[in-house]
Amino acid sequence: MTDQLVVPGSRVHDVDALRGFALLGIFIVNITFMASGYPGNLVVDPQFTSTLDEVVRGVSSVFVDMKFYVLFSFLFGYSFTLQMESAAAAGTAFEPRMLRRIAGLFVLGVLHIVFLYGGDVLTTYAVACLVLFWMRRCADRTALRVAAALYGVVLVSLVASGLFLDASAVLPSAEEARVNAERSTAAMLGGWGEVIGHHLDGLPLLILQALTMQGPTALAMFLLGLVAGRRQLLARVRGDEPILRRIQWIGFPVGVAGGLLYTFGGGNGHTLAVAASVATAPLLAAAYVATLLRLMHAPRTTWIRSALAPAGRIALTNYLGQSAIGLILFTGVGFGLAGRLSPPATMTLALAIFALQLWVSAIWLRRYRYGPAEWLLRWITLGRRPGLRAAPVG
Repeated sequence: MTDQLVVPGSRVHDVDALRGFALLGIFIVNITFMASGYPGNLVVDPQFTSTLDEVVRGVSSVFVDMKFYVLFSFLFGYSFTLQMESAAAAGTAFEPRMLRRIAGLFVLGVLHIVFLYGGDVLTTYAVACLVLFWMRRCADRTALRVAAALYGVVLVSLVASGLFLDASAVLPSAEEARVNAERSTAAMLGGWGEVIGHHLDGLPLLILQALTMQGPTALAMFLLGLVAGRRQLLARVRGDEPILRRIQWIGFPVGVAGGLLYTFGGGNGHTLAVAASVATAPLLAAAYVATLLRLMHAPRTTWIRSALAPAGRIALTNYLGQSAIGLILFTGVGFGLAGRLSPPATMTLALAIFALQLWVSAIWLRRYRYGPAEWLLRWITLGRRPGLRAAPVG
């Protein structure tokens, strides 16, 4: 969710476009939790059980859920190397400005949790980035080994939990979950007090997930991105590299198979199903990246990069904007649509909002150098107010 601190003209536009693509996937997942209290309680809203509803849920589960988080984390690590290069090019010390940046990201995350959306990732990223900062000078081999170890520990713990722990002793019954879901949806439809209370009620689960799965997997992807950034793997892409085809041939079958196991195995309510998704999500995400890179460098489809890159360039603003839009649309603070939209309607709404963000991002960057959130975070990072307006062309 960060802007790249690079000198003008040195942006890696493929990275911006990939980040924009990841924003779409993240929003498709997040909007389901913004729109109803049922997904967060691992039960289906009994109002929406038609065949079409189930198909839309299934498509999202197989192709979207848990895939774009790892992609965004990888890009975060890649951008970390660009920030190091930017500090070196500016002749300034990297350490103090990165520590200010991490602190700023954490504070933004806390405010995001309290006022906009309880499913925040910024605080997790900030804490994991402290470890990345500490490891920034480690050898590539060390980074890869630590990443593999972290991911392996998460997988082993999930498999062990699925095999040896009784989930029914931990999770509420289906009836209790439905009651909790109704209460959550009702809280979402209240005023500021109820909405903030709803966000804070989910804080223990958010912390638990950050410690046991999201934090370690994010750090693992950060480290992979760090190695890729050092080697500038996304700076010299032509689109016709044989490795991209090999990634597609491996990533799509394995990734989709894992998504199917996750979906038909019960999704987030079943630990072994989650393990199948965690194990295969990076491969499907890699296949998406390979496909997008090939398309963005093909003569007839270069427009895809031009469309996605502006949104990715101001990803933090768009991420927070998605949460703000969700707050206005679904909670009692705004239009109070929580619990009223079916999965197809929610998916359509997510696509429409993202299309709007693509358009607004492109218009904004014609006049300004940064998004509002990026500008604020850059101010914190540099310790001085940066210019906002874009330099005149011509």
